[in-house]
Amino acid sequence: MTDDDRPVALDEYPVHQAPLSMRHVVTGDRNAYDRCIFQVLDHAGHTLLITGLGVYPNTGVIDAYATLRTADGRLRAVRASDALGDDRTRLAVGPLRITVEEPLRRFRLRCEPDPDDPASLSFDLAWTADFPALWEPHHTQRRGGRLTLEARRFVQAGSVTGTVRADGAVIPVTAGEWTGTRDRSWGVRPIPGEDAGRAAADHPTEGFHWLWCPARFDDRFVMVILQEDADGHRTLNSAVEVREGRRDRQLGWPYADIAYRPGTRHPERAVLHLTDPADRKPLELRAEVLTSSPLAVGAGYPPADDWQHGTWQGRDWTDRRTYDLTDPAAHPLAAYGVTDHAARFTLEGRTGYGIFEHGSIGRHDPSGFTGFDSVAPAAGEERP
Repeated sequence: MTDDDRPVALDEYPVHQAPLSMRHVVTGDRNAYDRCIFQVLDHAGHTLLITGLGVYPNTGVIDAYATLRTADGRLRAVRASDALGDDRTRLAVGPLRITVEEPLRRFRLRCEPDPDDPASLSFDLAWTADFPALWEPHHTQRRGGRLTLEARRFVQAGSVTGTVRADGAVIPVTAGEWTGTRDRSWGVRPIPGEDAGRAAADHPTEGFHWLWCPARFDDRFVMVILQEDADGHRTLNSAVEVREGRRDRQLGWPYADIAYRPGTRHPERAVLHLTDPADRKPLELRAEVLTSSPLAVGAGYPPADDWQHGTWQGRDWTDRRTYDLTDPAAHPLAAYGVTDHAARFTLEGRTGYGIFEHGSIGRHDPSGFTGFDSVAPAAGEERP
């Protein structure tokens, strides 16, 4: 028996979903993945920390990242990658670690400083759920006849305390002044290194419009998701309110009116139109963007050109760098990816905080975008 055939520790527990060792997943697709993301934001809009970790069983990779956006416009990033080992309960890569202290409830998020630079980005945070986790809709995407994405996800909102350090400054993360959101997903999702071949040639991407909004209020959590094709056809849809001890309330078919910064696709504010199921009364979830962190810069989401999730970087790889986000021209690929915007939300007189995650790429008829170079008109201009 080779080492690759031996049982692993998780095989001792009754958690199997297939007649395989927990070392293996049921698909041979190289794009199989299992990962998480945490967002931590202050209510003043000065700071947005994003961190996550993923494993890619069929490429033998584990990686993690953290980015910190601060009021000076800088984005500090830490990325780490290594060979995937047998202990899937050890969520650690290089200086980054996620500890599940109580499943679905309490987590510890840590990043150790660079040994050669004690003033580099580091943090030690306690993330605590305030509401039950919510399943997102089963997510699938095809390119022609090929299934390119199939994911199962849940989302949650909570509170965060602890300390963040960067460039010698200490940022206290205090209860009541910060909000945490998180997403946990697994399945099949494209990672770099594969030619799409005929499917890409026969089915070019015309447009993609995405909105993912976890909004945490003191007494409730509201989650809105929508995904649309170039012509506005809805391929993913959900609007749900979660309250402790009550059945989740479905808030209808959401529509979004987004006000973009002139000459860009950068959202500044939005109204998400929802519906009260009891009396069909219209509800307006309003979002005001406070600060932004493009996931294609530092965090490894496509179309990042310096590192992407699941790619083999060699053993014990760690990379730290700082990006200047004050000059959008310095990071042109950010406009072709998804951005996490820390946001202040209002709903029926309540104020909450969370993430307004948005990406609008290529043509989107409902928004008036005609192609990949189309942007919101400048003041006084009209769309052609």
